Amino acid sequence: MQSPARRDLIADAAITVIAGHGLRGLTHRAVDAAAGLPAGSTSYYARTRAALIELVLSRLLALDLHDAAVADNRPPSLDGPDDVVALGVGYVLNAIGPQRSRALARFELALEATRRPELRATYDRMGAQLREMLTAVMAGVGSADPPRHAWALAAWLEGAVFEATAGAGGANPPDATELTASLGDVLRGLLATVTARH
Repeated sequence: MQSPARRDLIADAAITVIAGHGLRGLTHRAVDAAAGLPAGSTSYYARTRAALIELVLSRLLALDLHDAAVADNRPPSLDGPDDVVALGVGYVLNAIGPQRSRALARFELALEATRRPELRATYDRMGAQLREMLTAVMAGVGSADPPRHAWALAAWLEGAVFEATAGAGGANPPDATELTASLGDVLRGLLATVTARH
């Protein structure tokens, strides 16, 4: 019988391998070594490389939802725009700090998905779940167009993470104060359309 804890351990090791060596370095043997498991352990949980990549994507989604305090596919309870800013800044700081390997692995997989339609479908399906959560969050704080504003919020979040990990800003990543000011500007601009349209 497969163990969920062992599956997560393997997925986490695969994320580390991808972040450190790219998708070319992702092999069952490399994941076994990174996880400290006997040879053949990874292939028991993911027979093919495609299955291993899908395992990684599922794990990345689960971790992102956990970090966003999503329970039972419901968005976190937020009292207003300041809470959204705090949640977003926390996400970025986590992604560019202690969970940097997750961000790098996700970017590697996003690029690979541009060349592999079957991976693109999985990547987009999982990304849609996060977008739905952001849409609910924006609706909850009074957005006049939650889907469009969720897209803008997701673009800011991913752009901030990319800039600070793989982009030109990696040498001088922003701190909490800078991120709070920037995301606050973005969110105020989005929510101002409520007044502008009425």
